Amino acid sequence: MTLYTKRLILRPWVESDAESLYEYAKDPAVGPIAGWPPHTSVDNSREIIKDILAVDETYAVCLKTDNIAIGSIGLLIGKASNIDISDNEGEIGYWIGVPFWGQGLIPEACKELIRHAFEDLKLEKLWCGYFEGNDKSKRVQEKCGFKYHHTKKDIYWRLMDEIRTEHITCLSKKSWIEDQQNELLANI
Repeated sequence: MTLYTKRLILRPWVESDAESLYEYAKDPAVGPIAGWPPHTSVDNSREIIKDILAVDETYAVCLKTDNIAIGSIGLLIGKASNIDISDNEGEIGYWIGVPFWGQGLIPEACKELIRHAFEDLKLEKLWCGYFEGNDKSKRVQEKCGFKYHHTKKDIYWRLMDEIRTEHITCLSKKSWIEDQQNELLANI
C-alpha cells in the first residue's frame, strides 16, 4: 500500500532504497536517540530493509519531488508492538534524516498513518514512545495529538545494549475524531 500527503509519499521499502537509507541512517544523530545503532554500510542497510523494514505497514518516507527514501514510519499492530497492547491497537515509530529535521515532514507523515490506522485498519488506539532526551520525537507526538500515558524507567534496550527511560504516549480513536471535528470547526 502507498499513502500520500501534501508533500510526501509513504511507500513500501525496496532493496534499491539501500543507498539512500544508508545516507541518512549512518548519521549518529539519528539512530541512537531512536533506539538503534547507526548503519555501517550500504550492505548493512540492504539487510535491514530485507529483515526489518520490508514488512506490512512500514513505509519509506519520500518527498513527492523525487520519491527517494529520507526516513521511515511504521505501525506495529498488537503483539508485533514493543508495548503490551491488544490486537486492535498499534504502535507508531518513525525517524527522518537530519537534513529534513524541522520541516514538519514527520508530523505530516504521522498524521496520515494515524488516519490510515483508524479509518482503514479500524484500530481503536495508537501508542508511541520516545526515549528520555529525544525532545524532537516528543514534539512530533504532541503535534499529532498523542497524550502522555506513562514512563518506563531503567529498561534494558537490547539494540543499543543500554539502560534507558522511555515515555509512552497514546491516542484513542475517539480523541482523534474529536480533534478532527474541532479542526474542521476552527476552519469554518
